Amino acid sequence: MRTGRTTAAILLLSLLFSCNQGNTPEQRAKALLKRMTLHEKCLQLQNRHITSVNDFDSVFGGESVGTIHNMTLDWEGCRQLMDSLQRYMASRTRLGIPVLPCVEGVEGVLQNGCTIFPCPLAQGSTFNPTLIYEATSAEGEEALSLGLHQILSPVLDIARDLRWGRIEETFGEDPYLISRMGTAFVSGYQESGRITCTPKHFAAHGTPVGGINCASVSGGPRELYSTYLYPFRKVISDAHPRAIMTCYSSYDGEPVSGSKRFLTDILRGELGFDGYVYSDWGSVEQLYNFHYSVPTREEAAVKALKAGLDLNIDGTCQLLESEVEKGNLEEKYIDRAVLRILETKFRLGLFDNPYSTGSPIRSEKAVALSRKVAEESAVLLKNNGILPLDPGRASRLAVVGPNASQAVFGDYSWTARENSEGVSLLQGLEDALGDKARIQYSQGCDSWSDDGSGIAEAVRAARNSDIVIAAVGTHSTYLGRDHRNETSGEGYDLSSLDLPGRQQDLLEALKATGKPLVVVLISGKPLAIPWVKDNADAVLVQWYAGERQGEVLADILLGKVNPSGRLNVSFPRSTGATPCYYNYYLTDKNYKGYMGGTPENPSGRYVGDSCYPLWEFGYGLSYSEFSYDGFKCSLDEGKQAVSLEVTVHNNSGRDGKDVVQAYVRDCVCSFETQIKQLKAFSKVEVPAHGSVTVRLEIPVSELGIYDNGLNYYVESGDFDFMLGSSSDNIYFQETITI
Repeated sequence: MRTGRTTAAILLLSLLFSCNQGNTPEQRAKALLKRMTLHEKCLQLQNRHITSVNDFDSVFGGESVGTIHNMTLDWEGCRQLMDSLQRYMASRTRLGIPVLPCVEGVEGVLQNGCTIFPCPLAQGSTFNPTLIYEATSAEGEEALSLGLHQILSPVLDIARDLRWGRIEETFGEDPYLISRMGTAFVSGYQESGRITCTPKHFAAHGTPVGGINCASVSGGPRELYSTYLYPFRKVISDAHPRAIMTCYSSYDGEPVSGSKRFLTDILRGELGFDGYVYSDWGSVEQLYNFHYSVPTREEAAVKALKAGLDLNIDGTCQLLESEVEKGNLEEKYIDRAVLRILETKFRLGLFDNPYSTGSPIRSEKAVALSRKVAEESAVLLKNNGILPLDPGRASRLAVVGPNASQAVFGDYSWTARENSEGVSLLQGLEDALGDKARIQYSQGCDSWSDDGSGIAEAVRAARNSDIVIAAVGTHSTYLGRDHRNETSGEGYDLSSLDLPGRQQDLLEALKATGKPLVVVLISGKPLAIPWVKDNADAVLVQWYAGERQGEVLADILLGKVNPSGRLNVSFPRSTGATPCYYNYYLTDKNYKGYMGGTPENPSGRYVGDSCYPLWEFGYGLSYSEFSYDGFKCSLDEGKQAVSLEVTVHNNSGRDGKDVVQAYVRDCVCSFETQIKQLKAFSKVEVPAHGSVTVRLEIPVSELGIYDNGLNYYVESGDFDFMLGSSSDNIYFQETITI
């Protein structure tokens, strides 16, 4: 008589034999699908959350599910749990199907103890896709070390309404930049072939009405195709992720997670995606209780599945089995989704080796890359010559503000507020200066409330100093942190983009002391700070920059690091002047009416105020001085691409990095086109008193538009090709007829 263990072993050998009847992952998946019962198929459409090996029998009951989500353990506990779970699936379930362990990963693997990288907004401001590739390659090594094979990132949403709390999770406001950074992000993580990223949130989720998370997104079909779908199309075609996550929101009144048009016709038919679709948490349930597009939970599950959503993580997928038995759902839809999930598992090698690599986490390489991203992401917006600081002339520093004494982390990073997890600005300056300067610290105020009782103490510290460094901005939410007082992150949207709380009052009081004022904005989004631009002696912006943030900021302030970040989101003059992205339609701002409307006439379009950004996309200063010459622009003989060439000179005595940016405008077109669009860029290091020649290429295919039938084509005519150091600092322009 066979024992249960012997029977399981025979079944597993039989499964492996049948699953290897074919050479491709698709053939292996089809062979396995034929062996599965309806119940086993439906389990593959589910996600489960697990925290302990003691829960295996109660959670799984000897059955395998599609994916597993864990983000509550330390790294060693996670590794042990994932390996134990895969062994359980291999030996205790009928078919031995491995699970696909997934985890968030926008700024490093979301597991306590892993390296904390800068947030995506900081990654975008590096304008360095190669660096991001290197960073996520290291992050992928950490994921595999823990037995994790699916990363629920990157965010390809577009930062247009700055009130939205999740701006910090985006790469910025420009579709082209997002596509370049997103492709690098995915390619780095997937370098091993054993991980799939999950670009999100498909589609158009990041511009909700009023900036309120999950609110509907307004827009027409041309805007959808030319703007919101652009990053997804590029990342899918260039990086080949095996999973895509849907969004909570509706577009033009159509809930995306239940839309066949979005999830099948567009995503698969037009964008060419061939992996599986993963729901955002609760997005299927919301078809029933948020969008009210169906009357029951059962119909929500059926609608999403038939639309093309394959794996549902909110529990409604458990209803699908009974819906098939009742005759309300054809089993072919179950088979279609399961096949996609199984094929992904085969492609990732989970049937051959689902276990952790056991390699170290937080290696020297990973930490160094986190620091490097932080260095290249900081954006110097103003400097009247006070930076870099000279310790000999600034022996007394006042370091004040709510973001001065703690490491400030972004959304979806597993951190508490203890500085043992990262370096604060105050600690960075103390470590860098030692006994070379006396540092007085005062918080002054917190980052959210009306309590200004600490401002007087901060003023006293300022009066006893040579220079004041004020660290202000926002605080982000999420795991391991106090959620009550946050001003950034998922679900923490702002109605005002002014500095939250009493921070503006703090800055004005510090300025009144007459001491030089350096403002360090540590934030998850641009804020409306015209007073800061007019009154600070220097302004340095650092989006949440991971565990080495304060160390890097200190090195920039002291001149050990030359800032090279560029704005990937424009700064607004006021909340009312938003949205303020650079690639607007000409008619949005440049109407030659009663009020003028040009940058030279700042009263244009608003009574008494300008409609143009405070600082525009692509802008950023350096401690080096750059100049451009030798511009060349030409269409190749085959008329397939336009090349732009320029020589960048460093006229200073220190090495520096510059970002050469190429923009295009369709001069006359049947449909409105943007005043300019970024179509190429290159970050280059130029040695002191040296020169570097930069060549950029723009495919003619990038110059197209969508007609009323949503057919993409390039309309003949004149195009302006512009080259400069930011979207509003163009050095050269040439018109070419295409």
